[in-house]
Amino acid sequence: MVKVKQVETGRELRLFLELPKRIYKDDPAWVPPLLWERRHFFSRKNPFFNYGEAALFLAYQDGEVVGRISAQVNQLHLARYGPEGHFGFLEAIEDEGVFRALFSAAQEWLAARGMKKLLGPFNFSINQECGLLVKGFKTPPPFLMGHARPYYDPLLKSIGLKKARDLYAYLMERSPQTIAQVEKLIPRSTSKVKTRTIDKKRLAEELALIFGIFNDAWSENWGFIPFTREDYAFFGESLKYLIPEEYVRIAEVEGEPAAFIVVLPDFNEMLADLDGRLFPWGIWKLLYRLKFRPPRKARVVLMGVLRKHQRKLLGPLLILRLIKEIKETLLARGVETLDISWILEDNYRMCRLAEGLGARLYKVYRIYEKELPS
Repeated sequence: MVKVKQVETGRELRLFLELPKRIYKDDPAWVPPLLWERRHFFSRKNPFFNYGEAALFLAYQDGEVVGRISAQVNQLHLARYGPEGHFGFLEAIEDEGVFRALFSAAQEWLAARGMKKLLGPFNFSINQECGLLVKGFKTPPPFLMGHARPYYDPLLKSIGLKKARDLYAYLMERSPQTIAQVEKLIPRSTSKVKTRTIDKKRLAEELALIFGIFNDAWSENWGFIPFTREDYAFFGESLKYLIPEEYVRIAEVEGEPAAFIVVLPDFNEMLADLDGRLFPWGIWKLLYRLKFRPPRKARVVLMGVLRKHQRKLLGPLLILRLIKEIKETLLARGVETLDISWILEDNYRMCRLAEGLGARLYKVYRIYEKELPS
């Protein structure tokens, strides 16, 4: 018999955070997250808790933890889309009864708060980690994206969830020819476009500029909710020491900021064998690798163009210009592959652009939905 209990103690939170080790113990593609980072992410310092409420649940079978899930209400999402609740952090053994019990608890919690629909997974929001892997299980996930077992998708369907949207991840191989191809697509008319790297000495100002563009650029996309000041401050604080300045570029049109791109080194390469722990030896391995063996893969984690440019020729040209310059930087640093994720399946312009640059679709993540009983 499966029993589900809401997480209430520090010990239960530890069990919640450590469950993935059991689920993926024989999966060579899984990368254990750093436990201290996960504890920080689940703390009240996470800005999600400024506008959201969440409950964590554990499933037990014969006294052993066999599954976990979160249920959350995001006020920013409610303001735009109505009474839709979210789930996240789903992990469980291959057992329909466990999945059914977890979702029953999450749905009951959400229904008690007036929610009419279930969406997810969001960990905790669409602006953090989201989507369930449904294609591309044999390769490790890019940094800040999830992994999953192949049985998750059919089990979710068996208990009544259906696809809401798919999120695409593209992979671009290292190739000087790619830069030449991109350069041919950029006409001389873009001479009014200037690009620059960010200035970390003015980090707060630069973050406000970047996320101001993002909030405008993505505002008409499915599922969009704006980044708050606290959201991007949390993002910047977490990564300011890990991202080289030249991995973030801003394009200006006649002096006005118009587009940006943010690339992260794929730190999962360096974390894979640390078992989620920095001490006693993990920290030294990580520092050594950061200095002498940096990742050979990077990820485009954020990108955007102001809406007023998107339907003009200038829109894709701004992206091409930024990608060309980022590719040159990555090539000089020895980076071999570039992950571009995620892109909504119905963002046809961006999908065509990625494919036109020679990137191939290599992973698919899914957002699910289900109507909740009245």
